[in-house]
Amino acid sequence: MQYRTLGRTGIKVTPYALGAMMLGSLGNPDRDQGVAIVRRALDAGINVVDTADRYGDSEEVVGIALKGRRDEVVLATKFWGPVDDDVNHRGASRRWIMQAVERSLRRLQTDHIDLYQLHRPDPDTDIDETLSALTDLVRQGKVHAIGSSSMRGSEIVEAQGVSERRGFERFRTEQPNYSILDREIEREILPVTQRYGMGTLVYSPLAGGTLTGRYRAGQANDNFRSTRTGMRHFRDERRLAAVEELVTLADDLGVALTHLAMAFAIAHPGVTSAIAGPRTMEQLDDTLAGMDLALSDEVLDRIDRIVPPGESIGAMDMVYRGPEVADATRRRRPAEQRSAG
Repeated sequence: MQYRTLGRTGIKVTPYALGAMMLGSLGNPDRDQGVAIVRRALDAGINVVDTADRYGDSEEVVGIALKGRRDEVVLATKFWGPVDDDVNHRGASRRWIMQAVERSLRRLQTDHIDLYQLHRPDPDTDIDETLSALTDLVRQGKVHAIGSSSMRGSEIVEAQGVSERRGFERFRTEQPNYSILDREIEREILPVTQRYGMGTLVYSPLAGGTLTGRYRAGQANDNFRSTRTGMRHFRDERRLAAVEELVTLADDLGVALTHLAMAFAIAHPGVTSAIAGPRTMEQLDDTLAGMDLALSDEVLDRIDRIVPPGESIGAMDMVYRGPEVADATRRRRPAEQRSAG
């Protein structure tokens, strides 16, 4: 197993990371299977496990799986999203961060988190407050490094500047969405993270399952994920047309489409690790079978012709877009002000 340095933290991590979102009530409710999947990944050499407090009981499954093996793992989790109906049990305020970390530590059955990540930007909270609280957690030894997820380039730059001016801990990593079909981060996010020496853990390298080969043009595409609320991207004809071209490329190479997609995600010099999120042992074994695949320049050039660098074909429904886009009132003048006359 080869290792890469996680930004400038000095922590060595594997190019493939295990995402635990689907281990537990959100995906596979069989805890014994979830524990077995985590341990199988560790046995195969993967040393990064990523989860979040809002992933149902995923943290509990991971905590059970890591008993006796905690020191082998770079353990990452995230905070921000709602975990219950309490309006203050979410976000990036100091009040919630100090509660959230204790909850995660308890569920994970550990006394420290290696990488504690802000799951999404919080426009209602001053970034100074968030970084101040996270800095205290690092100084207390409960957290070893901090990171962000789904931040825009300007937000990353702002946070780095605040840390420098105020003497706070820096975000050492960013976790963006990245796959063959979703390449927008190549334009700004990856250059910015490289400039600041941040590690990048990319999620959904299989485009939320679209790059498994199970979703094809002209088919019903109805199964576990495509029928979930909001999963329209499984029926996006533009994405499915690109998948057909990628299937042909994979067939030409004699490799599985999943292996092609994972190998692509870790080929970019700005990417530290790609997070695979299996729901079953079969899915994990398929990922592990392709770990040694490296793509040639010729193959990468063919991928570029299917999906140009820095471009995306459609978009995953669950990708964070920020309130400026999601909230119509923030992008429309009041009706009485819209007239040009």
